[in-house]
Amino acid sequence: MSEELFDVVDQEDRVLFQSPRSVVHANHWLHRAVHIFVFNSRGELLIHRRSATKDEAPLKYTSSASGHLSAGEDYATAAVRELEEELGLKADVEYLGIFPAMGASTSYEHSGLYRAITDETPTFDPEEILSGEFRPLSEIQSMIELDRDDFTHCFRALFRWYLERF
Repeated sequence: MSEELFDVVDQEDRVLFQSPRSVVHANHWLHRAVHIFVFNSRGELLIHRRSATKDEAPLKYTSSASGHLSAGEDYATAAVRELEEELGLKADVEYLGIFPAMGASTSYEHSGLYRAITDETPTFDPEEILSGEFRPLSEIQSMIELDRDDFTHCFRALFRWYLERF
């Protein structure tokens, strides 16, 4: 299987060129990702613990679903794809905004943030996800305050951004 190809972008999220995933990550080049916050009808957010085999931030809590955009892919298409690949869910996704790349704290990624609401039971991809659960936003905030390092940098930034706006 060939390595994923990413669009390398500038600070304004304009495509500069394409390069393999390993090269993009090794050089800390800016690239694109998508995060989906999945809520149930009670307003609880699904967070998941990344699998132990992940090359970045293994066993850390993160967004309901997330992933890189493939070269040439748009944010909305990637959001729908990641939701289905990681959680086995098909749901409408609502665009919330683009969180700009800010270096290591955002994993050098411009992150498109989407929201989905569903009461369907997710089916976790075991290569991506160790476990997951729906929790109230206030509980997640308390968890972060108790042990911020138990969460990915990106999730903490996006969660804070979300709480400030919604």
